[in-house]
Parts: sequence; structure tokens; C-alpha cells
Amino acid sequence: MTEPKPGYTAASGSRLIQQEDPSAMAADTTLTCRDCGQQFTFTSGEQDFYAARGFSEPSRCPDCRAARKNERDSGSYGGGSRGPRQMFTATCAGCGGEAQVPFEPTAGKPVYCSACFQQRGGGGRAGFGARGGTRGSY
Repeated sequence: MTEPKPGYTAASGSRLIQQEDPSAMAADTTLTCRDCGQQFTFTSGEQDFYAARGFSEPSRCPDCRAARKNERDSGSYGGGSRGPRQMFTATCAGCGGEAQVPFEPTAGKPVYCSACFQQRGGGGRAGFGARGGTRGSY
């Protein structure tokens, strides 16, 4: 068997595949941050790192990425503390008493107070099939 040409590797059959030259790194690229609008450099080393892991190129500068990560880690990202929940008053369809619910009641749909809701088997957090039913086949 003959050796493949330099810069190539043998593949299945007689096909040759050109190897990438590790010294031929991508050039640094200047990108614009989508949050602050500042330009930042996406270095060739960062490009290799992102490509090796299958990541797309960043759309935020390092400072905005760090700030966004801190928001996520502190729990204030996407909800966090939103203050007291608005409650609505409705008439319980079970006992006729007053019910306080965290949603605006819709006409024609029954609303139950906490006691009646529990009696009807609502609010079970025991997992799938908490009402005693069996899991259906798919």
C-alpha cells in the first residue's frame, strides 16, 4: 500500500481527504453586540473553541454575556420576584361560597373554593395519574 500525499489522509477505498492545516487558523472577526451595540473581537482561538463544540458565533460582547449570565444565576432573569399575585373573587360552583382564585374566572366554567377543589381531587402533585387512573398507552 502506498502512503498518501502529504496533507492528505486515506479514506475508505482509494479516496483521499485533505487534512486541515492546524497553522491555518481563522482570522479574528469583529462582531457587533446585539444588546449594547458595541463592537467586539471574536478571536480565532474563540472561533476554534466555538466550532469544536458546535456553538454558533456569539451575538453579545463578553461584558453583556457575563451580565446576562449573572441575571440568570441570581434568579432575576425571566420572572424572578414579581410581587403579590392578583386574586379574583368568584362564587364556588360546589358550595356557593366565596372563592379567591389567581385567575380571572370565565363565564360558563366552574370555579371551586380551596376545600371543594381538594374534595374533587384537584391539586394533586403525586405525579402522573394522581386521580387513581392508570397511564394510558400511546
